[in-house]
Amino acid sequence: MTPDSNNPCALASAPTRRWCCQLAAAVCLAALSACGGGTSDVGLGALPQEPTAPSTPATPSPMPTPAPPLDVGAVYGNLRGASLGAGASLNGALPFPASNAWNTDISGAPVDPNSNALIASIGLTRGLHPDFGAGLYEGAPIGIPYVVVAGTQPKVAITFTDYGDESDPGPYPVPAGAPIEGQQANGSAFGGDRHVLVIDRDANRLYEIGNAYPQGNGSWQASGGAVFHLDSNTVRPGGQPGWTSADAAGLPIFPGLVRYDEAASGVIRHALRFTVSTTRRAYVPPATHWASNNTSVNVPPMGMRVRLKAGFVIPSGFSTESKAILQSMKTYGMFVADNGSNWFVSGAPDERWNNERLLTELGSVKGADFEVVRMDALVTP
Repeated sequence: MTPDSNNPCALASAPTRRWCCQLAAAVCLAALSACGGGTSDVGLGALPQEPTAPSTPATPSPMPTPAPPLDVGAVYGNLRGASLGAGASLNGALPFPASNAWNTDISGAPVDPNSNALIASIGLTRGLHPDFGAGLYEGAPIGIPYVVVAGTQPKVAITFTDYGDESDPGPYPVPAGAPIEGQQANGSAFGGDRHVLVIDRDANRLYEIGNAYPQGNGSWQASGGAVFHLDSNTVRPGGQPGWTSADAAGLPIFPGLVRYDEAASGVIRHALRFTVSTTRRAYVPPATHWASNNTSVNVPPMGMRVRLKAGFVIPSGFSTESKAILQSMKTYGMFVADNGSNWFVSGAPDERWNNERLLTELGSVKGADFEVVRMDALVTP
């Protein structure tokens, strides 16, 4: 859960700080810019300056990069073919039907009239930053983990604290050893957002909780939680407009993660999730919640969608993974999902990521390369 604040030094999560420092070491960055602690009890950290562009920079072109076909190897709204376990492959399955907002091609959608001001508020010269990677930093994996379970996984009680009145009631099929965001490999205590994401592949359900703590009796305590139907466009039947989820925007987290198995295949067929430091007291569907008191029309509401401009050319020398990530940003875009550091793209940890290439290649793509998709049905509380 994210507090209602627009102070970036109060919003950057512990995994964000760990990733920044880890990648700074990986590419020997000398310049660091100040960034702060987040919802965890970890002290203040530091964010690196964005790296300079690679020797083959992205240059404008009047012709868009062709989007990959939607129907090759994709199975929409049916996760029964997914593998089991932590970080398991979905084997081509995608949450939600093809017509769902997460899976909709928005490359030709109209641009929002206030796009220039909105993008400028996030940062025109700042590059993308992958908030995921390989290895450990300060003893924890980098990114938001998830686990896929079978329909036989026993359900356990969930005790909700802060957001119980906006949570879908348990029980949830959360395994005793489910990976927790920020979890220390040596078993020591840790803070952060502590998200736990569980996919029941057989029931096509996604269970997400935040600030999650396993209890001695097998149950879990969490600040709040949500259950999403992955086989329906009625994504959260138990939810209400204005409700949060384990994410500040009220969105599901898992569908927007960059996952290695998809990126390495060369095609990501869904929208992604990213954070910005300053958001508005408003939201755009499919988001259902805001997390700010700022009413300026020049800062993003939760659920705002951006895309890479059609004229942006993805460098041919980039890795397969980076090219897939950037193409998905052209075809499906990214949703503003939480308060955090500007242009930080969420993903799942995986030992196969090449941290240095991710930082260098994605970091060469700047805010000015993006535009805002027209926002319809904006909700202002």
